[in-house]
Order: sequence, then structure tokens, then C-alpha cells
Amino acid sequence: MRHTRRFTVVGNHLAQHAELSLVAIGLALHIQSLPAGARIGIKDLAARFPESEHRIARALRELEVHGYLARTRVRLPGGQVITRTVSYNRPGCVESDPHPDPRASPHPGPDPHPSPAPSRAAHPAAEAPPATTPAAVSPEAVAPQPPATPRTPGGSLPRPRNPDNPWRHEAAVTVLTDLRRLDSRLLLGRQDIECLAPAVEAWLERGARPGGITAALTANLPPQPRNPAGLVAYRLTAQLPPTLAHLPRPAAHVPPDPFQTCEDETCGLAFRSREPGLCGECRAEAGAA
Repeated sequence: MRHTRRFTVVGNHLAQHAELSLVAIGLALHIQSLPAGARIGIKDLAARFPESEHRIARALRELEVHGYLARTRVRLPGGQVITRTVSYNRPGCVESDPHPDPRASPHPGPDPHPSPAPSRAAHPAAEAPPATTPAAVSPEAVAPQPPATPRTPGGSLPRPRNPDNPWRHEAAVTVLTDLRRLDSRLLLGRQDIECLAPAVEAWLERGARPGGITAALTANLPPQPRNPAGLVAYRLTAQLPPTLAHLPRPAAHVPPDPFQTCEDETCGLAFRSREPGLCGECRAEAGAA
């Protein structure tokens, strides 16, 4: 049955993209289906979907790299800085297709809502100037943020040389899970913990203790970290300790020299020495003679 209302037309160049992740493709479809003025900030999308903020941020960067999104900073008349996000239904194409496929045309009737191009969202206190291109805006405060986790899980994060150590992996997961016990701002999702666990294993492999890793990850946190997983990933990468050189260890027990019997026929004293021969007194007498 052909849809006549409340549907979105999406090109196969997006639906079957060979390089975009499934999260990025689904997020692009969601953005294109939104009405004008919808908010598509990371926090807004994280509140709508079960994915974490760091996964959503990574998907937005994928769409931006492949031309489906363009994000710029805009200062409103009231002084607030917002992020203007322009969504492109067909990257690289400005004008509409002069020869549309007649089979893709909907039934005559109510306006079908094809691939809506979001427009800039109005700020709660002051309206943004009219957009010249279809856009969707996600107002976000301007604040320095640490780099988010890599595009691919563990792509640039440190990894252990020997990953086949289930006890060390369990210890790494425990370190990441217990971060929220010390600071509620470092609440990590299950997928984030699985992604970051190899980096913690690399620390453990280099001789770092769990308490030292926890101290490095929780020290001097920003008041309100917007991306806890990205913050932890940044610190695990930037503060990776060097591998300690192996120190020579003294022998736990040095065995004494074996007993020997003095070879002087008139002595026969037992003494310790690596080699048989005369005892100390007999050697002294033989030297004096």
C-alpha cells in the first residue's frame, strides 16, 4: 500500500551507504523526518533514543564527514551562541532533480511531507534570523570538551599486548563500573564500558594499580561533563603510563658453599669451600713455610 501522509522519502545513497554505520544511517533518517524547528542536539537525541551521548555524537560526526550535515556556530542578537545544523537530503546537490522518478511520486492529495529539511530552531528567549537554507539547530552552550571516543570502538584507544586475559578484563570492567561510586558524573553505559575496557587493561598491563587508574580518571573533573565516556577515553589515551623496565631481582636464597675436609693428614678439619683443599689455618701455615 502506498503512503499518502506522514511519510519520508529517503534515497538509497543514504539507506545503503557503504561507509556509514547503522546508527548514523538511522539518525540521518530520523533527522530528515523531523518537522521544521525541531531540536537535534546531542542531549535531545540521547533523551529520545537509548544510545549514549557519545554514540550519537560519533554518528553526527560520520554524517558531517560524508556531507549529510554541516554544523556552524552562530551568535544570536541576544549574545547567545548556538550550533546551526544544516541537514542535506542529497549531499552535493543544491537544486532539486529536474527529472524525478514518476514511480516515486506520491498520490495526488494532501502534501505528503517528503524528506523534510529541518529549519533553524528558535531560541527560547530570542528568535534566530530566517534561514536561507533548510537547517535544524541544536542550541548547545559553548564549552571546551575533551575529544570523544574514536569512530570505531577502540580505534585509537590503547590496547593490551595480550588481550586474552579474562581476569584482567574483569578488573578493567570493575574499575570503569565503580567510577560512579566515587563520582556520579562518571556514569558510563554498558557499551561505553566494553569499549573502554581494553584501554584500562593496557594500563594494568603496564603495572598501574586499579586505585591509581581511578585517581587519574576522577581528578579535577569539570563541573558538568557533557560526555563522560569521551572524557574517560581522552584521559586513558593522553595519560597512558610508560612501560616499566624490569628490575633485576636478587635471589631469594643464596645456598652456602659445601663442606670440604682439609687434605692435611694431621688436620682433617671440616670447612666450607667451593673447591676441596686445605683449610684456612693449614693454608696460612703452608704459606709461612
